[in-house]
Formats: sequence, C-alpha cells, structure tokens
Amino acid sequence: MASNDELTEYLIAPNPAAVGLTRAVDGVDHTGAETTISVVEERPLTIFLNSQEIVTAMTIGDYPEYLALGFLRNQHMLSDDDTVTGVDFDEELETVVVRTEVETSHEEKLKKKTRTSGCAVGTVFGDMMEGLEDVRLPATEVKTSDLYALAHKINRTPSLYLEAGAIHGTILCKGARPLVYMEDVGRHNAVDKVAGWMFDTKTAADDKILYTTGRLTSEMVIKTAMMGIPVLASRSGFTAWGVEIAREVGLTLIGRMRGQRFVCLSGNDRLIRDVDPSSVPEESKKSRRKSAG
Repeated sequence: MASNDELTEYLIAPNPAAVGLTRAVDGVDHTGAETTISVVEERPLTIFLNSQEIVTAMTIGDYPEYLALGFLRNQHMLSDDDTVTGVDFDEELETVVVRTEVETSHEEKLKKKTRTSGCAVGTVFGDMMEGLEDVRLPATEVKTSDLYALAHKINRTPSLYLEAGAIHGTILCKGARPLVYMEDVGRHNAVDKVAGWMFDTKTAADDKILYTTGRLTSEMVIKTAMMGIPVLASRSGFTAWGVEIAREVGLTLIGRMRGQRFVCLSGNDRLIRDVDPSSVPEESKKSRRKSAG
C-alpha cells in the first residue's frame, strides 16, 4: 500500500471509496460459498458540443467534465486555440455540454463513427488519424530509474483497479512523480480524462510520461501522440499497429512492465539506463492480484 507521502504526490488520485463508483453484489464462489464483492458501476454520459450531440459513452461517472473535454480534444473537435466558455454537467440527464465561443459543425465527422477494440464498446471517429502524419514528438530522454519508481508507486496506489478490477487506469507523470491518475471502464475514457485535465489546466506535454494499465493499442498510441506526450508505458502488452505508429511519430513505447522487467519496442535510444535492474525488487503478488485485461 502506498504511503501518505506517496499519495500526496498526486494532484488527482483515485478514490475507490467514493459513493457511486461501485456497488456490493452477492454471489457464490468456486467452493459454493456465498460471497459479496465490489463491482464497478457503469452509466451513460452523453456529450454535446454546443447544440450538437456528439456521442454517448459508458463511464464510471467521475470527472465527467474532463472526460467530455478530453474526448472532444482527442477527436480534433477542440483545438488549443478554441475558447471554451462553459462545461455544464447535468447529473439527472446524464449529459455534459461543452460550449465554445465560436460554434462549429461536425455532422460529417458523425457519419464516420467506427467501433474500436477498446473495452465498453468505445467510440472513435474514422478520421481520428487526420493530422497524425505531421506529428513528430520531442526526443525526450527517459530514465529507467524513473520508470521503475513510477511502476512501484502506481501499483501500490489504492484504486478501483486493485479494489474491484474490470477497469483501466491512465496516469500522467513527470519524471518519477505520478501527477493525475484517472480510471474508467474503457482505456479510451481514462486517457480522455487526462487529456481533458491537461486541456483545462493548459499543462505542457513535452516533458510528461503517460502510464496505462491497459494494452498499448493503436488507439492509445494515437491519442498519446496527438496529446504531444513523448512516452507511453504500460504493464500490459502491445499491438503491432500500435508499435508501427509509435515508431513513425517518435513515441517511446514501453510495455510488459513487471518488477525488474520491461520491453521497449520504440525509442530505445532515448532510454537512460541509470539503474541495475537486478537492484529493483520483484513485483509482489498482492500488487498483481487484479487485472483489468
């Protein structure tokens, strides 16, 4: 379990005890004994951009404003030059309306909806890769000591991921410090919440690391690259297309981070190997007891 000092490093940390994120469900275990477990809640959230309905996402319900801003930002419906005049969340209607100074039309974009490989039937638009050909990320160096420290802190942080499973986490980091830890039923939602926070706070991306508990898919790589973050790391594995895109845009891509071990499939020349892996403790079974897939 993380110490109080480690938890205070976060600007936003998970709160697995928050009301409404989980519910207790009765069942029967493999021995036939009655058991009660915490199960993650899912609820719809409809995102509007001004008067245009954009998408309905399935989400755990926390940070709806950041989710809406990040989704629109990552789908190129909001740019850094756009002035957001309001973000209004209606809990009863399960809607978020993002209002901008100048209204825009996205009907053509709505015709290009495609289903992604992400959990919770993620939605992404067919022209998501528009502009990616112009992306070249900064050649930011990464210390392996920072990667090991991040993995150690993040894997010991109280979270829904450890409490209930069936969830993904995405953490914005700088050096060895985890800054913002977002969770959701889909990895795309978790990263969109981080993107929304960065957009709202005007946080620079070129010196950051994005850590995820989920797979390193093409969607995760594209979103990270479009956010301008030069390093993406995960305890999970890769897809071939995700690796190919990472190499094209100069994204450092690190996966299968477990204890002393990791695999870098893009950007190895940007790794500063400043620690002997044998000096890093192996990951405890307790920190591995939940897996979001």
